[in-house]
Amino acid sequence: MSATTYETPTLDVSGTPRIPLTGLTRVELRKLVDTRASRWLLIAIGLITAAAIGIFFFAADQSDRVLLNFIGFAATPQAFLLPVLGILLITSEWSQRTALVTFTLVPVRGRVLLAKVIAALIAGLLAIAVAVGVAALATLAGGAENAWVDIGVDDFAKFGLLQVTGVLQGLAFGLLFLNSAAAIVSFFVLPTVFSIVANVWDTLRDAAPWVDLATAQTPLFEGGANLSSEQWWQVVVTTLIWVVLPFAVGLVRVLRAEVK
Repeated sequence: MSATTYETPTLDVSGTPRIPLTGLTRVELRKLVDTRASRWLLIAIGLITAAAIGIFFFAADQSDRVLLNFIGFAATPQAFLLPVLGILLITSEWSQRTALVTFTLVPVRGRVLLAKVIAALIAGLLAIAVAVGVAALATLAGGAENAWVDIGVDDFAKFGLLQVTGVLQGLAFGLLFLNSAAAIVSFFVLPTVFSIVANVWDTLRDAAPWVDLATAQTPLFEGGANLSSEQWWQVVVTTLIWVVLPFAVGLVRVLRAEVK
């Protein structure tokens, strides 16, 4: 009597196409509205942007109700809130313990992180579009003379650069800490404290535009102002320090971190 031999069944997935980047980006965009925190943050960005423009509309003189002023007034609340959106997009994977599922379905972590960056930038650009749209409506209602004068493509580019940089910095801090509370507190506290020290301490005051992101970006908030080559280099150097460097360190950490 011969023994029956059974072969262990195997699943061959070698011919299965990998999920395209567009599909991963759609998933990450959906995650922005799946959690209660992210959903309310998106709502808050829209409402606070509209409220800020409305406050300026009623508080400013008619001659000051120009498009450039409305956009500049909307930049401040968005600069605070958009980075938090980037932080939550990263840290939610770890705080809600979904990272194991995500990186199991898509083992190449770099593709997931790239999709998160694209999704965050799309959300940021949509927020910018909302701000510009509301500002344009307020400008039409404001009735100021020459309300559309002295604004060009470069002014919109500066506004977009500020907001995109903020989103990327939020992503960087999220990658660096992988914890929502720690990342948010560090994002607001560390640059603020460093900015105060750099502008108060005589030894660092002259070097502040080269080491402090807020100081370097100040000319970007001044609508209509043309930055010199030195000012642009200050923006580049401080962005490398406060955005690119923490992003690179956080990226290495996520790519090597043990998922539990």
